[in-house]
Amino acid sequence: MPNFAKRMNNLKASEIRELLALTADPSIISFAGGLPAAEMFPIDAWIEASNKVMKNNGAAALQYGPTDGVLGLREHIVTRMKKVGVDCTAADIQILSGSQQGLDFVPRVFIDPGDYIVVESPTYLGALNAFKAYEPKFLEVELDEYGMDLEDLENKLKSHDNVKFIYAISDFQNPSGKTWTMERRKGLIDLANKYDVMILEDNPYGELRFEGEIQPSLRSLDTEGRVIFMGTFSKIFSPGIRVGWFNAAPEILEKFNMVKQGADLQTSTTTQMILAQFLDDNDLEEHIKKIIDLYGKRKNVMVDAMKKYFPEGVTFTNPEGGLFLWVELPEYMNARELGMKAIEKKVAFVPGGAFFAENPRESCFRLNYSCMSEEKIEEGIKRLAEVIKDAMK
Repeated sequence: MPNFAKRMNNLKASEIRELLALTADPSIISFAGGLPAAEMFPIDAWIEASNKVMKNNGAAALQYGPTDGVLGLREHIVTRMKKVGVDCTAADIQILSGSQQGLDFVPRVFIDPGDYIVVESPTYLGALNAFKAYEPKFLEVELDEYGMDLEDLENKLKSHDNVKFIYAISDFQNPSGKTWTMERRKGLIDLANKYDVMILEDNPYGELRFEGEIQPSLRSLDTEGRVIFMGTFSKIFSPGIRVGWFNAAPEILEKFNMVKQGADLQTSTTTQMILAQFLDDNDLEEHIKKIIDLYGKRKNVMVDAMKKYFPEGVTFTNPEGGLFLWVELPEYMNARELGMKAIEKKVAFVPGGAFFAENPRESCFRLNYSCMSEEKIEEGIKRLAEVIKDAMK
């Protein structure tokens, strides 16, 4: 038998990935994954950019490139950072092979076995799975409608010496869809400074705002160089290209660069150059506006259908952007059991227990509205309401 490392005992397959395998049947209305709308992918423009790169600079595109990333692409990311209030240069950007790689790199650089990571409760299960490989302990802090509970956070920071970083999704949080207020953002920075703790700011959804103005990032409020900002093109362009980035203080980026050299040397030169060419030739802001319009309509259809069909006693969030909303059932109900009954009715969601680091709550679940048509959203919520009503009986 293989003699696996002890750390493998902490790892298990993603529940979302396993659930998506069950929902491969096209007859199933799936609210389970976080898939962007495929009809929004700019395929023709990507083909044009690819042809131009291969014709004009093919040898460079097919060659090794710098570990920190292609300069032209990093310069475009500088523009993206300005949208969230951060003034930086290309030297302040580290390209990643998707932001999921960043979720692996941060604990690799900062965590020794037994160190603590503070997370929102609930939080992104893909982050939890990445962190667990490095054998940390978790401190869960309750997430209310305004963001992380800062009083609870300070109590935990005060009583634990080896907290290495706080993981936060402050805009349209996955899985809850909640957004932190400015007061909570500033309060988090103050506590991180006071207790000498790093912050990993995961911002895959911040530009997908349906209502109001884009909020300043935690990184833009950073006064001591302790916020690591992580962005991605997965939700504003395409997840298949696997391009994300870090923005952080130089001494931190230096460590990430060293780790990336050992992990994969670099993110694909070809992909980076084609993406940079696409950004040279096309208006990404207009593309994002189209995505926002589509997702905003789909979210409204889902919320309206839930108000219409869901029984009394079921509550849900109504996010101002992003891809997800969160449903709370009466406490006596189990969303895992409900999920299997829902699949029998050809509708799928992700049970909420997977999104908790230590103390799972099983009476909640996550819904995604980005990749189903308005008609399927209406029908799927109607079916789901029937499943909930039957379970309540």
